[in-house]
Parts: sequence; structure tokens; C-alpha cells
Amino acid sequence: MSRLRRMPRQPQPATRPARRRSYDQFCATARALDSVGDRWTLLIVRELLAGPRRYTDLHADLPGVSTDVLASRLKDMEQGGLAVRRRLPPPAAASVYELTEHGRGLLPVLTALARWGAPALAERRPTDAVRAHWFALPLLRAMERLTCSGTVEVRLDEGEFHLSVGEGLPGAEVYGYGPAVDADVRLVLGADVCLALGRGESTLAKAVADGGIEVRGESALADEIRGLG
Repeated sequence: MSRLRRMPRQPQPATRPARRRSYDQFCATARALDSVGDRWTLLIVRELLAGPRRYTDLHADLPGVSTDVLASRLKDMEQGGLAVRRRLPPPAAASVYELTEHGRGLLPVLTALARWGAPALAERRPTDAVRAHWFALPLLRAMERLTCSGTVEVRLDEGEFHLSVGEGLPGAEVYGYGPAVDADVRLVLGADVCLALGRGESTLAKAVADGGIEVRGESALADEIRGLG
């Protein structure tokens, strides 16, 4: 019987460490885009500005993103110091993602983008998804000049969310999903009013005066908003 000759083992190519794409430009804008310029990254930041979220919740509120892309972007954000993943204590026993201080520093960027993009929302397309908390950024900008601090609960036909406004709220999230645990004021309005505020076609004072915003609650913050009209 003939014996099979063993073939010499071929050397395996050395594994090269994965390298994220870079513009390789000594420019602050290019460096920023190295971190957040990929598709979906800034929208993930938008979701995490409302606080820690599970992977499944992020996927549900980012219609159109694949599971592979979402996992890849989250990994990139962890490596770039924009987000961290931590394990919730029992009985939750789930992992959540949350922004670092570096990641939360993107709020002005998202606010500016929302203001710049607001005119493009003149008409909702049949394929457009919508979530109530996506209207938080234009409302935050509309409330910049309020002097009282507190929590604002916002009720739209699309759902509810809440905002933290004013100074002196250390550790408070910028906005959150669903109704507030203990709101200082509740605002009832339509998405069209939010869009008008975002496009600069209206102001908080005008919307209150015209009846476009119904103000509910008894607090200094409620009185200030009610007094705008």
C-alpha cells in the first residue's frame, strides 16, 4: 500500500488588527467625522441622549438598521469613547448602552442638525417612520430661554416623552421616553406645532397664545410657560 505524503503546513498570514476608516486629515472636522461620520452613528447618539438603552430597544427605534450594522456601530462607539456598555443589576439582568460625557457633548451637534434639517419635514412621506421622542430636539431649542428648571412632559398623538429644562439638574437626562415620573408641567400639542417650532415659523410664546400648546400643571415652570402667551 502506498503511503500518502504529508503536505507541508502552509504558513498562516498574520492577523492584522482591524482599523477604522479615517480621512487621515489633520483637521478637527475630519477627526470628528472619523468618529461619527458613519451612517447611523449620530442617530444612535440621538437615541442614547434619552438615557441607557438595551440593544433590542435601540434596534426597535432605529427602523431600517440591520442587526449587524447596529452591533458594529455600537462597538465603534465604545472604542471611540462615545458610549459604554454595562450590566444592569438583578432582577433586570440585561446589558444597556449609554453615552459617556464625551458622547453627550454631541447634543449641540444634533440640535444644530435638527434645526438645519427641519425645513425638509414639510411633508411626511408614506415610508417615513416616526417616534414621539424624535420631536424632543426642536422643543428643547424652543425652551432654551426658560428661566425655571424642571421636567416637562410632552403629549403628542404619536406618544409621550419628557424633557429636562433649565439649570441645576445634575445627572438628569436631556430627554426621556414615555411620561415623566413626576412632571412639573405637562404640554399637549400636535406634531405640526413641534415642526413649526423646529422650522422657526413659530415660537413657544406664540404657540401658547394661539392655543396650539395646552399647558397643564401648577408649578413655577408651568406658570412661566403659561405666562408666555
